[in-house]
Amino acid sequence: MQSDTVDSLALGGSVNYDFSVWGLFFQADPVVKLVLLILLLASFWTWAIIFEKVLRMRRLRAQAGEFEEAFWSGGSLEDLYERMDRVPPDPMASLFVSAMREWRRSASKGAAGNDSAKSSLKQRVDRVMQITLGREMERLERHMVFLASVGSAAPFVGLFGTVWGIINAFTSIAASENTSLAVVAPGIAEALFATALGLVAAIPAVIGFNKLANDLGRYAGRLEAFTGEFGAILSRQLDEKYVHVVRFLGPRLRPRPPAPDLSADERDQRDAVC
Repeated sequence: MQSDTVDSLALGGSVNYDFSVWGLFFQADPVVKLVLLILLLASFWTWAIIFEKVLRMRRLRAQAGEFEEAFWSGGSLEDLYERMDRVPPDPMASLFVSAMREWRRSASKGAAGNDSAKSSLKQRVDRVMQITLGREMERLERHMVFLASVGSAAPFVGLFGTVWGIINAFTSIAASENTSLAVVAPGIAEALFATALGLVAAIPAVIGFNKLANDLGRYAGRLEAFTGEFGAILSRQLDEKYVHVVRFLGPRLRPRPPAPDLSADERDQRDAVC
């Protein structure tokens, strides 16, 4: 019995295993390596998306502030449209350009001549702005699904690596017929490393998703508010233009009253005068 204990201690002392991060990776089972690589790539791509979105939202907020300052400065909307027609620098400018383009296209065809045409023009302008808003928000929300997927799935992927590492640990115990810590530790270390890396990938993804979803929601509300305000401005100008047209053409369009019936003597007198 004493000889077996000595042999066990000798075996435990002779095992040389690197428990550093790189050592755990390179000495891990191929399946655990694959899990670790997937989690590393997911974590790297998660941080890249978070940094890109945060910097982009900061830039868009600054550009929206500059555009609103130019829009509410009291200058001509036509001049502002001419400056931004080719390449709108931000989603708010894209909303403005799309609405102005539809407005000018309809105005050039005289589409505001009556009540039905005026109502149709308002609906078209609102529809164009809503379509542009949806397209711009869809572009901004790109890759958000990836963050949500990593935040929900990465812990389970790490758990799979954990289960596989524990299976390897028990397999090593059965193969060596030795229950010393030196035999069990490598597999357990691999399992815990996979779990830790799964949490490293999931936690930033969840926090980043919540932060960016909140920022995108507030920015979408800002765009919707601008859409409503600009739509009201165009509607007011359309009403003023329609009232001006009616005042100018009203007397010309008003039907003349029918001529009164004349007696025979009055008709003879009128013909003599003519």
